[in-house]
Amino acid sequence: MDSRTTHHDRILADLRDKITGGDWPPGFQLPFETVLAEQHGVSRMTMNKVLAQLTREGYLLRRKKLGTFVAQPMAQAAVMAITDIEAEVKALGLPWRFALTVRDLRAPLAAECISARITDPAPVLALQGVHFAGEQPFCHEARIINPAAAPGALSQDFRSLAPGQWLLREIPWTSAEHRIRAINATPAIARALALSPGEACLDVTRRTEAAGQWVTLVTQTYPGTRHELVSRFTPDER
Repeated sequence: MDSRTTHHDRILADLRDKITGGDWPPGFQLPFETVLAEQHGVSRMTMNKVLAQLTREGYLLRRKKLGTFVAQPMAQAAVMAITDIEAEVKALGLPWRFALTVRDLRAPLAAECISARITDPAPVLALQGVHFAGEQPFCHEARIINPAAAPGALSQDFRSLAPGQWLLREIPWTSAEHRIRAINATPAIARALALSPGEACLDVTRRTEAAGQWVTLVTQTYPGTRHELVSRFTPDER
């Protein structure tokens, strides 16, 4: 193993330990690359490779013109479950809040009619908002609710209680389906999640039913570097 590889591995382990050990907490801004290189006695190129690898592993976020920061721990959500985002955030040891940005009673859009399989063009309750983990945007949510299946939704302002929480508590759903895809952040999503336009995101769209009637269609968009989906299962019994 040559000296460059030895230095690379040593520094990689040292910086990773500072992050996982709590010396550098989430949101901590690292010293400039040149300063770190001087502190560790290596070239700037070697330090750049170390920081790039830690970024790929999800430990760091590098913001153009702003610097390098320790990332929030990656959140996990079950692929087949309807998860409570507040519980996801609190599992990271961070305070949760939901900021409602749009509340509108309107006709469903053509794309919504296709995704939710809506045949009755009656008005839907359209909601948008952002879930926060501490001060950092965690997830953008865009949702429509069927007032015929969830009439109580029209009397909710959803400022103190997120729509998903209310639906889980009030409407006993009987079936659900997920569509999961990777997307690039649109300008609107980038603003909502404090990202750069075009950054990778994880898009989870879910349709739920109760007794054969559609209840809600929701798309939840997460920064791709801070979220992963997990599925646990066992072999079918023979």
